[in-house]
Parts: sequence; structure tokens; C-alpha cells
Amino acid sequence: MIGAVLTQNTNWLNVSRALDNLKAQGLLSFERLESLPVESLAENIRPSGYYNQKAKRLKGLLAAIRADSGDLETFFAQDPATLRDKLLQVKGIGPETADSILLYAAEKQAFVVDAYTHRILCRHNLIAEESDYHEIQEVFVEALPAEIATYNEYHALLVRLGKDYCKKTNPLCKTCPLADF
Repeated sequence: MIGAVLTQNTNWLNVSRALDNLKAQGLLSFERLESLPVESLAENIRPSGYYNQKAKRLKGLLAAIRADSGDLETFFAQDPATLRDKLLQVKGIGPETADSILLYAAEKQAFVVDAYTHRILCRHNLIAEESDYHEIQEVFVEALPAEIATYNEYHALLVRLGKDYCKKTNPLCKTCPLADF
């Protein structure tokens, strides 16, 4: 859940550094993060970039969870549609972050669409450039078994493909594993 917020507008290496800071301070629990002053949280997550904004978003998310359900377990026990709607009501939580929290933290069926997914599908003419998040998500929801492990693996494979081959600039199209697709 923390990583889903921290990864906004940065790469996972920076998120990992921020998470390491939190872990080293013993702050990777709902209660510890909740009681931590926002300034201290911001300092601990500095490597993730936009740390003041992300600290406020995390605190807002924690407060929303506490107000709604009292604890993380009860919050995550809700049905996926309700949970997603509640996450989207939190300032700074958009569809990608909400679905990341659903899939990876709550272990609910939600296919995560990110910039890599959009770029890969556009370059293979599977979607229009102007396709929105929901339209792209539907491509996968309709084509894949609705299984958490499958959604997780497909997203990870798309991220890998996007990082290694389907780069934003200087893509390696000739060596792309999907070149014949």
C-alpha cells in the first residue's frame, strides 16, 4: 500500500530506498505510520521524490482507512468495487494507485494499468492513443482469467517489457519479444 503511493512519478529503485528508510526506523506498520508526524514521514520517504506531497497522501489514506473501518484488515475485507470507490475518494489516489493497492495489498482482482501498459498496447496497435484507463483495463479483464496471480504476473511482465524494450525513448522494437505479435 505504501509502495503504491510512493511509486507515483518515480521509479521503483527510489521507492525501495524510501521503504528501506521506513523499515530501518521500524515504521512499516499502520499504527506507527499513523502516529508519525507528517514532517518525519516526509523525511523518511525523501528518496521517492515529491516527498512532502506523498507524505500528505499517505497520511490522508491512513486517516480515511481509520475513519472508514478502524483498521487495515477490516478495510481490505470489503468487496473490491466498494474498496476501489473508497480509495478513489482519497486525495491523490487515482485509478492506477487504487488498483495497485487492491491487487498487491488487499489481494483483490484488479488489473493495474500504467504508462508501460499504455505505451506497449499503443505501439502494437491494440488500443488508440487516446484510450483511457478503464478502456485499457478492459482489454485485460476480458482476455485474462480473473485471478490475482495472473493479474500480478501480467502487470510485472508488462513493466519488465516496458523497461527493457518498449522504452519511452529509443525503444528496442527489433529485439522486442512481442515483435511478431
